[in-house]
Amino acid sequence: MKRVIIASNNAHKVDEIEHALNFPGWEFQTLREAGIESDPVEDGETFEANARIKAQAAREAAGGACAVLADDSGLEVDALGGAPGVYSSRYAGEDGNDAANNAKLFRELADVPDEQRTGRFVCTLVFIDEDGSETVARGTVEGHIGHELRGENGFGYDPLFLPVEFGGGITFAEVPQSEKSAISHRGNALRLLREKLES
Repeated sequence: MKRVIIASNNAHKVDEIEHALNFPGWEFQTLREAGIESDPVEDGETFEANARIKAQAAREAAGGACAVLADDSGLEVDALGGAPGVYSSRYAGEDGNDAANNAKLFRELADVPDEQRTGRFVCTLVFIDEDGSETVARGTVEGHIGHELRGENGFGYDPLFLPVEFGGGITFAEVPQSEKSAISHRGNALRLLREKLES
């Protein structure tokens, strides 16, 4: 059995990863399930850098010589020069939350016309295998930023993100998780990672 430690305690994220990387003989564990405490400072300037920080910290905390998988993701808005980007989870400050982050984004885009409210969700995965070899995969999903929060199925910026794949009429938070995973940034990154690991 190959054990892969996921540098997260997010059960939903783990389920999505297990479904996408359904390799025979692979077992996935959260940090908590592996008995590991790891909360490194994510001070990288890119999603890849932060994912690598989390992956390396989890591997070190586990004593090395184990497989680990970490991700970092966020929202890039073109009219804001790519912000909030790597600061997506703390856009409104270190003590901010989803509501505060969304409120700040609305304020920043208050005078931006619809045709310029384009952006994308980005997810970068860093997989470090037992031998220390590294595989990186990046996934995105394009869309627009809406003018109101809609939907109950998502979190973060999902209630205001209108993906182009759904025609730009519904938010990520208004669709079932199965449909979201089929086009999501993390889903796309996981599919690419699987292809790379199989090659």
